[in-house]
Amino acid sequence: MVSIPKHVQDFLPGKLAWVATASSQGEPNVTPKGSVRILDQFHVLFADLYSEKTRRNLLQNNKVAVTVVDPASATGYQIKGTAEVIGSGPLFEEQEILLKASPREMPPLKYVVKIAVEAVFDQSVGPFAGRQIA
Repeated sequence: MVSIPKHVQDFLPGKLAWVATASSQGEPNVTPKGSVRILDQFHVLFADLYSEKTRRNLLQNNKVAVTVVDPASATGYQIKGTAEVIGSGPLFEEQEILLKASPREMPPLKYVVKIAVEAVFDQSVGPFAGRQIA
């Protein structure tokens, strides 16, 4: 596990993230997630409300990549790690409370994905694009 740099932790909140998974046969899937957040310096998580393919892929192959970009500033980061699918317990209940407080009506929470971060990459436009930063 690696520590998520502070500037990446500060960058992530409120941004749409793209989560990439693959089945055990290598079938890729990428889906947007509006619920990605920093759990602590070593973990990110997201709530899943709809994504059957994402869940199925993570149960077969727990490797995941999350990319978050800000088009206005051409800044972005990619986080890679190992996912744990959580269907109950304190973390699940905490995420349920956060979803119920959302101004939008949301469907019931199916599960939470907790990602142990293994690498962080710069995805910003410029000469350091793709460089591993953690």
